[in-house]
Amino acid sequence: MKVKIYTDGAARGNPNGPGGYGTILEYTDSKGELHTKELSQGYRQTTNNRMELMAVIAGLEALNRSCEVELYSDSQYVVNAFNQHWVDGWIKKGWKRGRNEPVKNIDLWKRLLEAKKPHKVTFIWVKGHDGHPQNERCDTLATTAADGEELIDDHVDDAH
Repeated sequence: MKVKIYTDGAARGNPNGPGGYGTILEYTDSKGELHTKELSQGYRQTTNNRMELMAVIAGLEALNRSCEVELYSDSQYVVNAFNQHWVDGWIKKGWKRGRNEPVKNIDLWKRLLEAKKPHKVTFIWVKGHDGHPQNERCDTLATTAADGEELIDDHVDDAH
């Protein structure tokens, strides 16, 4: 089955303030009918990059069988990690980068690698705020999530 996943994380301009992510799955069933599933989550005390990772993870974990996935994100952090093989390099270096600087968000990168395993995923960068309708839908969903009451504390420890 082919699935398109559109994601967006939104920190509302304040990395330590309220934020949220939006994830939209689109797929066509065996009858040729288009289906959409929306996932969203409110956050507080987190960073843009963690929200972008959670948006991608939520989409991949929502798939209950192996799929061919086109994953659209406006996060160069996420897309380049795969398209430019940063993740492979980080793993080979023992999750270090540059001059032995630790890679941030290792917990979420490991979870994302697990969620990605059963699928064939193509990561596609959609420049944010350029009027791309799917990006705008995700941005709206992420903002709605940020305004919602369903919040998760995600205290970031920069030491890891």
